[in-house]
Amino acid sequence: MAATILIAEDHEPSLELMRYLLKSSGYRTLVARNGMTAIAMARMERPDMVLCDLQMPESNGYEVLKALREDPALSGVRMIAVTAFSMLGDRERVLTAGFDGYFSKPIDAETFVEQMEPFLPAALRVQRDRRP
Repeated sequence: MAATILIAEDHEPSLELMRYLLKSSGYRTLVARNGMTAIAMARMERPDMVLCDLQMPESNGYEVLKALREDPALSGVRMIAVTAFSMLGDRERVLTAGFDGYFSKPIDAETFVEQMEPFLPAALRVQRDRRP
């Protein structure tokens, strides 16, 4: 069974691109357009991964991370920051805060899913023919 991935993103074009890429690759997607909705939806749906923008209304990505890490039922959810913060040191700050991974925007539509998949357990990755 393929993973369920929550996309927490308030920038509509970024959200729709990630959603399209993940759905077309066979993943189930959930959408939250602000941090509070992301926390509530994660508690209700128990996704396998959260792709989380850092700058969102009603709780930023760091607050979402903290809330989910403090919830015993969600503490193991893979948290990946997807952000426009791409200055020197931003990646290290994100990973030190407790995110499992970091992608800078704009994402590369050609490689995004392939780069995201290693953060998922093998059993939750979509199996596809990778021959050229």
